[in-house]
Amino acid sequence: MKILNLISSPRGEASSSIKLGNAIVEKLTAANPDSIVITHNLTSKPFPHLEEVHINSFFTPAENHTPEFEEAIKHSNEAIAELKAADVIVIGVPLYNFGIPSTLKTWIDHIARAGQTFSYSENGPEGLVKGKKVYLAISSGGVYSEGPMKAYDFTESYLRSVLGFLGMVDIVAYRAEGLSVPDLKDEALSKAIETIAL
Repeated sequence: MKILNLISSPRGEASSSIKLGNAIVEKLTAANPDSIVITHNLTSKPFPHLEEVHINSFFTPAENHTPEFEEAIKHSNEAIAELKAADVIVIGVPLYNFGIPSTLKTWIDHIARAGQTFSYSENGPEGLVKGKKVYLAISSGGVYSEGPMKAYDFTESYLRSVLGFLGMVDIVAYRAEGLSVPDLKDEALSKAIETIAL
């Protein structure tokens, strides 16, 4: 089994999304001892935000690429190849201002490419990245999975939508939430880890 583990929190050892993601990876490797784990910290090695040269390189046939286009598309090509090679994807997702961190959004911008990870036909769009299992390790200071703040959560719904559009529909989300709520914060992470079931 090949596991792609993505980190999007800049908080290092203090990050609950990283700890929750690592717990998922540990359970996966315990169940599959021969697994290969590739971990990418998107905050220490961030993908560049899309600029005109990136967009142009995406929509220009490879045989017409200039050296500038080849350099611009390199990150995207590598990320897509890595994604396609993985059997399981674990994504650490801290909730920032009701959404995902910009580092994770930029990774998505590089993997979402027509003709590579999705296509259009007379039947509409079709995701091309199929047969993957995705685990989301979401952390938040408040409680967003239910209650009055649920409408403010654009992490899980967005990721389910965009990854599903690319063909990844087998998605399970685990949440360490209430990390800033006095009555919940001390046990929020441990309770989240206890819920992990593969």
